[in-house]
Amino acid sequence: MDKGYLQKFAKHLKKLRTSKNLTQDDLGVNGISRSMISLVETAQTDITISKLKIIADNLNIKVKDLFDFE
Repeated sequence: MDKGYLQKFAKHLKKLRTSKNLTQDDLGVNGISRSMISLVETAQTDITISKLKIIADNLNIKVKDLFDFE
């Protein structure tokens, strides 16, 4: 696991979420728990593509936008 990349992703996800004034609880719906969002935002776990799609949908963005941080 590339911890540095995971940390960049985590920081970007949190920035996206907070820019839309959403809490982890707000984002953690449709099969994703708040605790999973927390683990992802603190770079403590990887996440599946299907869960990334749910997160992107909840943020009203495209999945590719989740990776627009480099």
